[in-house]
Amino acid sequence: MVKYDYLIVGSGLFGATFAYCARQKGKRCLVIERRSHLGGNVYCENVAGINVHKYGAHIFHTSNKKVWDFVNCFVEFNRYTNCPVANYRGKMFNLPFNMNTFYQMWGVTTPAEARQRIEASRKAYDSVGHEPQNLEEQAISLVGEDIYRTLIKDYTEKQWGRPCTELPAFIIRRLPLRFVYDNNYFNDAYQGIPIGGYNKLIEGLLEGVECLTETDFFQSEYRDWRRYARKLVYTGPLDEYFGYRLGRLDWRTVSFRTRVEPVANFQGNAVVNYTSHEVPYTRVIEHKHFETFGPAVEENPQTVVSEEYPVEYQPGMEPYYPVNDVRNNALAEDYRKLAEAETDVIFGGRLAQYRYYDMAPIVEAVLDMSI
Repeated sequence: MVKYDYLIVGSGLFGATFAYCARQKGKRCLVIERRSHLGGNVYCENVAGINVHKYGAHIFHTSNKKVWDFVNCFVEFNRYTNCPVANYRGKMFNLPFNMNTFYQMWGVTTPAEARQRIEASRKAYDSVGHEPQNLEEQAISLVGEDIYRTLIKDYTEKQWGRPCTELPAFIIRRLPLRFVYDNNYFNDAYQGIPIGGYNKLIEGLLEGVECLTETDFFQSEYRDWRRYARKLVYTGPLDEYFGYRLGRLDWRTVSFRTRVEPVANFQGNAVVNYTSHEVPYTRVIEHKHFETFGPAVEENPQTVVSEEYPVEYQPGMEPYYPVNDVRNNALAEDYRKLAEAETDVIFGGRLAQYRYYDMAPIVEAVLDMSI
């Protein structure tokens, strides 16, 4: 007789939430995790008294009150509001594109003036006379040359490792323009960071669940999972599950250079994007600002910053972002058809579905499942 109802591969947000929901219904679960810690990419390390988002900035945001109330059952979330800024050759711009951005770029002060400048900047594309053929044309058709050249082009090329003229237009379906003075990046009703870091959320979700770290599904006895569980919950890369039989999916990954700075406040904001090729990284994260506000920032005389460098994925690296071009989307769809035939396997999360997800939709998807 098998010991578990579910063997869960991966302890990230999908796996941990699934384990919690299954346990609440009396199911027996085993969670196995390849890394030496639980939590997947939301894992935090404490460095110099600061919770460091080891695998990049994670900001929880949702308009679903059920999801917000659920995560706050495990740890209280703070009032952090995501207001990134962009540094282009030393000049600072507010994000997302709003009246502050337009003032910084053109000196305009009213929505009517901003609309006129954007329309004038779009004329370079309007003269082309055809549907956008690539990301560059798509972006210019939406926001014009000025915003595209300053805040989109180089940043996007660093992010994807490809010229914008070689990226498909559908990657940028829309670029919201806000004709109000509002630097709040998200439109959701709720957003914040767990007070004390995401580890508290994961620990709450996995309380009472049997977990094994440093256990690679493909290199362990659990590869023959039917000996141990009735069903498998798989959150790893979709193509890896099938032994790459149809070919390898492409990913973008990220490397981080994290250091302690001997100052209380390094850049004055949690997230600063660098939108010029002259700087090799895409952004700098100052982790202190996720959980410390106002005068309290000065209480710790040190701070921790991480430079973020997009990298082309190679086997052995951590996959981060699906590459949403024609080839990979078609290949992923073929793999998803194979997955549909695996009736005792649940494929969940960004890697196993080869789709980019924010955190809240992951939680919502699990809460809506019949477990």
